Amino acid sequence: MYKFIVFLGIMLLISCSKEEINQTPCVGDCETSYDVIYKKQQLYPNADGYYEIIFDELNYFQIGGYLSQVNDQYIVNGVPLVEANFDSDYWIVMDSLRFQIPVYSYLGWFNDQTLTTPIPIGSYTYTMIDLINLHSPLNIAGYQIPKYFCTDCPYASTIMGSHSRYTYTPRQNFILDDEMIGDTINVFINTVFNTDVGESEIINENLKVVIL
Repeated sequence: MYKFIVFLGIMLLISCSKEEINQTPCVGDCETSYDVIYKKQQLYPNADGYYEIIFDELNYFQIGGYLSQVNDQYIVNGVPLVEANFDSDYWIVMDSLRFQIPVYSYLGWFNDQTLTTPIPIGSYTYTMIDLINLHSPLNIAGYQIPKYFCTDCPYASTIMGSHSRYTYTPRQNFILDDEMIGDTINVFINTVFNTDVGESEIINENLKVVIL
């Protein structure tokens, strides 16, 4: 009789154990919507699917996104476990840099009687060469590859690209200048719904941006 009671107790414990159920990542379907923004204006793709930016002195454009909401299981202390990773195929390599500075004469001329705005007597040109040995290539998504980058290391993927985490409205700025006029830039976006344990979903997208 005693053995039967012990066996029955064990069976009850087993039958009452909690089964972990993982929810699907999103409330409904996981979806993303990304916009190209320049000078606070949202741009729309042309008939060929390219976003056209007419360069107008502002040295960056922005990618702004809207993500589907995740289920409660993937929200920790009110923070959703989502991540948007941005990258591009456009790199800036520093070769040489030249700039001029004004030169003033000691006790020189001023443009008014307050003696607060001196008049330059000329200019001096500084030239810096072989900068590639000092500065690694810069991706316009806002990151550089270290000189001794370990491509096989587990942390390699965290160094490549720029990341916007724990928000349903990720944003990323991309460098822009007049030397890019005429070029086409591929912007790569990797969106992860649930970056922790459990079921997750990943969406990869490619936006093509033309600088005019």
